[in-house]
Amino acid sequence: MIIDDEANNQELINNLLTQYAPQVEILGVANSVKSGYQAICDLQPNLVFLDIQMQDGTGFDLLKLFEKPGFRVLFVTAHEEFAIEAFKYSALDYLLKPLSPGNLLAAVKKAEESLGHDELNLKLKTLLDNISEPSRQKRKIILKTLDRIYSVDIQDLIRLESDGGYTKVFLTDGTRIMVSRILKEFDDLLADAGFVRIHHSHLININHVYFFEKSESHLVMKDQSVVPVSHRKKDHVLELLNMS
Repeated sequence: MIIDDEANNQELINNLLTQYAPQVEILGVANSVKSGYQAICDLQPNLVFLDIQMQDGTGFDLLKLFEKPGFRVLFVTAHEEFAIEAFKYSALDYLLKPLSPGNLLAAVKKAEESLGHDELNLKLKTLLDNISEPSRQKRKIILKTLDRIYSVDIQDLIRLESDGGYTKVFLTDGTRIMVSRILKEFDDLLADAGFVRIHHSHLININHVYFFEKSESHLVMKDQSVVPVSHRKKDHVLELLNMS
């Protein structure tokens, strides 16, 4: 199902799928939240290409009409910084306009290989929560392990520690989650949410710092964990803590 309020975008997606993804059957198109909702209910698609901005609302408004969507979603959007950030926190895919065949096919392939609806529904719920929350610290982030998927409040992350190709995430309730993503990905994602890379192996939430031990050049966090500060990061940490 293609839901987009611009006829040229509907036609482009249709043509690209017809030419490059013959395994995809196009059930129909819609051009609004209202008509899109009705079409999904009537046709029960497996995959929906969903525009974000439409004349009568947004793609997020449409998703809120489904308690538990039984379909996968590929968002199609012009570059909107806030929305893109929310997608990244929620671990959901999106396509930027203008569409390219390569990006479209990669997204379709990933949708075909994606896991069950329970995981998708948790990601969608996290996305909708993040879209409605203006404060970065109060948003949620998806964390995936080999056998579980978590939706965690960003403000509950105390620190993150590199462990080879994995990252250990430490939460305020004492939980530790081993995630198969490298620390740099979290550094890029959380840089504007109060997180600071203080060492090549450590990323900390500045709001959970208890004190800085200058002589030992380490931070003590509110959970009493001790985190080293690299020499080149020391002045930056002091500045952030207003201790210089």
